[in-house]
Amino acid sequence: MLKLHDFCNRAHFGLTHWEIGGYRPCDIHVAAAWDIDRRKVGRDVAEAIFAKPNCTQAFCREVDATGVAVEMGRMLDGFADHMADYPDDRTFLPADAPEPSKQDVVDRLRAAKVDVLMNYLPVGSQQATEFYAECALEAGVAFVNNIPVFIASDPVWAERFEAAGVPIIGDDIKAQLGATIVHRVLTDLFAKRGVKLDRTYQLNTGGNTDFLNMSNRARLKSKKISKTEAVQSVAESRLEDENIHIGPSDYVAWQNDNKVCFLRMEGQLFGGVPMNLELRLSVEDSPNSAGVAIDMIRCAKLAADRGLSGPIHPAAAYFCKHPPQQMTDDRAHEAVEAFIRGESAVALAAE
Repeated sequence: MLKLHDFCNRAHFGLTHWEIGGYRPCDIHVAAAWDIDRRKVGRDVAEAIFAKPNCTQAFCREVDATGVAVEMGRMLDGFADHMADYPDDRTFLPADAPEPSKQDVVDRLRAAKVDVLMNYLPVGSQQATEFYAECALEAGVAFVNNIPVFIASDPVWAERFEAAGVPIIGDDIKAQLGATIVHRVLTDLFAKRGVKLDRTYQLNTGGNTDFLNMSNRARLKSKKISKTEAVQSVAESRLEDENIHIGPSDYVAWQNDNKVCFLRMEGQLFGGVPMNLELRLSVEDSPNSAGVAIDMIRCAKLAADRGLSGPIHPAAAYFCKHPPQQMTDDRAHEAVEAFIRGESAVALAAE
């Protein structure tokens, strides 16, 4: 049975970098954690990660106690009303513990000497994300925004982080090999091979709480913008709105954490001869994000070590769907590698 320390010693696979700025995956430690589910609040993080409604594959079944208990988080718009209509094992069960004030969270961040605050709130949590962004600003803690609420890519928020001397990486994490990165690579390939892209769709289904939350279409405005712009930004020419459809399609409970993408691209070869491409991608959603998150944490810490502030453009362009500055994936890869080496990363990002 694989234990956490054994896994860390073997974790060279599945990461783009084993070491970033001298930091290895095993140098990352949980210092504080917040959630709103009563099955997680009050429990050690090592136990809480296995509690319902989590439904991902357990690739490391024995995790040493962290000594950090999950604390009650701030609710705001983090819990969608429709989630209450589903079975307990599939949805969030909000705890009745008192919610923290901004000062409570700031004090905890400072007391725990937190370096990086990760935001993995449900899609559509605009108010809740802004709450934790405010906490990071006041506590002077680097902020990594993994969801499609626009903070790093919002000029006002970006300026606030710059002025406060705090680094931020965001917005909306790009999975290791997920629907968005595959769609981007193929769209870029069409452009590089001279194939005219006429229309495309990307449909996604899954059975975790992310998909259940997104079954409320009112929470998807930023998500659709983020995913669509990630593809449009690498197209040879922008598609008309009616010719591109990207976004979650449906919640399928039995898929659990398995996410399935159905991708179709229609275009024209030499002479206007039509062609089409169809692809089905199946991935485990959570670990597909986790390896990228590990790199983002270390890049945020490295930025703080170097005294950088505001959006870290190379990391954001490479790791996120909706960064402040979009780049092709090849260019973003060059930029983030240069950033890690400390070689003219800002100049690369600005070109």
